[in-house]
Amino acid sequence: MSLALSTLIFEWRRYLAAVIALAVAGLLVLAMSGMFMGMAKSFTNTIDRSPAHIMVLPPQSESLFANSGGQPRRIIPMLYQHPEVAEVMPMNGSWANFSNFPKDGQTAKSDGVQVIVIDPFEGSVTLPSDFSEPVMQALQEPYAVVLDRSVLGKLGVGLGDKAKMNGQTVNIRATVDGYPSMFNSMVFTSRQTARLLGIVYEGPRVGPLLVKVKDPTRAKQVVAELNAIGGGQFKAWTREDLSVANQGTMMKEGGISIMIGFAVVVGIFIGIVITWQTLQGAILANIKEFASLRALGVSMGRLRLIIMELSLWVGIAGLGLTAVLVAGVAALANAYAVPMDFPMSIVIPVVFMLLIIAILSGLFSLGILKKSQPADLLR
Repeated sequence: MSLALSTLIFEWRRYLAAVIALAVAGLLVLAMSGMFMGMAKSFTNTIDRSPAHIMVLPPQSESLFANSGGQPRRIIPMLYQHPEVAEVMPMNGSWANFSNFPKDGQTAKSDGVQVIVIDPFEGSVTLPSDFSEPVMQALQEPYAVVLDRSVLGKLGVGLGDKAKMNGQTVNIRATVDGYPSMFNSMVFTSRQTARLLGIVYEGPRVGPLLVKVKDPTRAKQVVAELNAIGGGQFKAWTREDLSVANQGTMMKEGGISIMIGFAVVVGIFIGIVITWQTLQGAILANIKEFASLRALGVSMGRLRLIIMELSLWVGIAGLGLTAVLVAGVAALANAYAVPMDFPMSIVIPVVFMLLIIAILSGLFSLGILKKSQPADLLR
């Protein structure tokens, strides 16, 4: 075991503030980024959890959020020209006014909701893969709807209650988890019920198309071939590529980028200042030990390497504590149905940021070694 690691282990109390400072810096950046990315995922969960392997959007689309609107329904037969395509269905969605039937002492609530139309039968490309058999069977009932558990209080309803959508009575037959909404609540209903409610549009234009292929391992190749067949009339994506593009679009949004950038600046400032001061204090407390090493012939360069290694170990300890804190925040958020997501494109830069902060703090602390004079041992 190296001298730097031994020092950190046996005198961990002196370095605890530096480890906590790094962990707080990492938590600040990851928690804010995770919240915004989770918000983005809440909008795209119906696609990310779809059995579809390919999504088809208008030709100029950069993501699900940055697309030019609907596309002609006539492109559906074009997709079936590819022999690997097994099923194509439009992702139908609409808006409706949702209101509860207030019980005794309950407040009447009315809110706009986003209606997601699905086909509730086994193997359907529009049926989210995490919908259980009871949920699927519940949706087969006329006028049945399904809500995410997190929006029941917001809409003022409970499982088994009746409510109104666009003035017609519906029944809340089941609830699901994992589809929270920061803005408009999602309501799932079958295509048949949507027709009864008059909220499904089946005109000449459609939204995103969900495509299931016979061999999922060939999805990327099929995407390229479908784009060639389309000749610029549409743009096909694998589900995974579209998910990455959605995350990129969210990060490009001005407000989100500014807020995350602010969190990064604050986190770096907190991390460097506190870690630097803590390392300086700890080194100064052990200055006689460093003076003894110099008296034994250890060069100043070697002592500097010990300090840099010590700062690196502090950084690694800070990463470990960051992981624990982020896991705790994520668990707490999950308990309250708050969506959070931590893509590796954000996690990896934060890891390097914390290590760089620790190394810079070590560099700034090297000057304290000038006080490690062997002659001071005689005082």
